[in-house]
This record gives sequence, C-alpha cells and structure tokens, in this order.
Amino acid sequence: MQLATWILRQVVDTVKMLMSAEMRNFEIFEVLEPVSQTIPFVYSSPHSGRIYPPDFIAQSRLQGIAIRRSEDHYVDELFSAASDLGAPLLLANFPRAYIDVNREPYELDPRMFDGALPPYANVNSLRVAGGLGTIPRIVAENMEIYARRVPVEDALRRIDTIYKPYHATLRRLIARTHVQFGFGVLVDCHSMPGNIRIAGSNMRPDFILGDRYGTSASAELSRAAMQILEEMGFNAVRNKPYAGGFITEHYGRPSRGLHALQIEVNRSLYVDEATLEKRADFDQVAAAITLFMKRIAEHVESYAGDPALAAE
Repeated sequence: MQLATWILRQVVDTVKMLMSAEMRNFEIFEVLEPVSQTIPFVYSSPHSGRIYPPDFIAQSRLQGIAIRRSEDHYVDELFSAASDLGAPLLLANFPRAYIDVNREPYELDPRMFDGALPPYANVNSLRVAGGLGTIPRIVAENMEIYARRVPVEDALRRIDTIYKPYHATLRRLIARTHVQFGFGVLVDCHSMPGNIRIAGSNMRPDFILGDRYGTSASAELSRAAMQILEEMGFNAVRNKPYAGGFITEHYGRPSRGLHALQIEVNRSLYVDEATLEKRADFDQVAAAITLFMKRIAEHVESYAGDPALAAE
C-alpha cells in the first residue's frame, strides 16, 4: 500500500510540472483509500469535480451556476463511505466541463479548436456531434461553454495531464483489486437531472443502473443491485436512458471477472437544482447510498465463488 501511494504521488508531481500555473494549486484527483481493502470494489466519481481553473473561466462565456450545470453535484460526498466499507474511491476535483474522462481520450470537435487535431482524433462520434466530447463544447441545457476557439495545444495538455493520469490511476486500482480477490467490481458514480422520466410512463427514477445492456457486468450482479435498491423503497431502472459511458464500457470485462456498473442518482433527491444547494435530507440520501454499498458488497461476498463473478 505504501509503495502504491508513493507511485501515485510521483505521477501527480510529474503531472503538476506540466500543468498550467492555475491548476498546480490543487490536486487534480484524489484516491480515498481504505485502511485495508477488504471488498472487491472500486468506486469512481469522474464528474463531481467543482474546482474551476481561472484560465478556464476566462475562456468561458458562462459564469457562476451556469458553468456548473454539467457537474454530478456532490456525488463524491454521497459515496464517500466507500473507504470506510473497505473500497477505494477515486474522485475528480477538475470539472467535467473542463475535460470529461468518461469519454475516449481524443473525442474532439475540430470546430472548437485553433490548430490541427492529431490524425487519430475521433471527430465523428455521436458524443462529439452532441457537443459532449472529451473537451465539451456545451454544458447541460445546450449552453455553449467557450467564447472563442480553444488552442489545440491547450486541449492536448488537458488530456496528457488530467485524462491520462486519471485513467492510469483507475487501471491501477482495478488491477490491484483483481489480483487481490480474483475478480473486481467497478462502480462508476453519477447523478442525473430531476426531470428524467422513463419513456412511455411518467415515472421518475431515483436510480438508474447501467451495465451496457449486460456487456459490462454479469446479469446476476445487475439484478442484485436493482433488487437491493427496490427493497430500500427506491424506483430503480436499468440501462434506460443511461446504459453507461466510456468508463463502464472500457473496463467492464465480465468474462475476465471484471464487472463495471454505472449508477445514476436523481439529483432532485438531494440537491436544489436551481441553487445547487444541498437539500435538508442530503445526509439521509447519503446514508441510504452507504447502506446500498454495504448490501451489494455483502451480496458479492456471499457469491464470491460464483463463476458468473469470478474470472473464467
């Protein structure tokens, strides 16, 4: 554990040397480590960062709450008990509007940048077309972020100094878990707007679990997570409209004993979406999520020898 912490520190120190001056003043991400990892889970919160570099704000046409519309507000706090339960939590401090690590590394819109993109950039993805590439063009509600084109060198620096170290750390946590337990479960933590409704009904889901339609996690694990949430009294649905992003798709390999679930929490449960202030029952929602994490860990522990979970 001490060696792993030292390696992470070296990576962070190297990255800081490459960063813009404004970003050197805070940790780009953190790992909340348990005293000892006792469960085969890794939690990640890639969109809850809320430290906005001044140079980014200077580039943006948005200010105040408007620039924060893409945040998964306080999701890192909702899932912060992960380390107490025996699992690491990787959380972003950088904002999603600045760079989105739940995308391919080079999903880039050439219309946004001053300068030529590298030839390997994916400029034709649906997410790029929608303005939600690795360097997003818009925040929620289709509000344009930038007042002018971004230097392409700036975009590539963000990828090198933020995106790549974040994923290197996530890979290390997953690999360590897999080696220690023989399998692992990544839970990628997000929030969704309160106005989301299930197609064909007026039902407002409290939680949406995404497993890429059964390709990123075993069906048994997904069913168990759904059942736990429903037994706790929540409206939970699976994959619609959020089946999981790049992180879930990229790291979920059930046939190798690596399972990835995306979990979306309805923001209206715990935050005022107009002011972004926490609601009075924020702590109750966090306690419920802690109970969910505890119960899904207990379930996985009881089925640890199941071939559907362990590596083949």
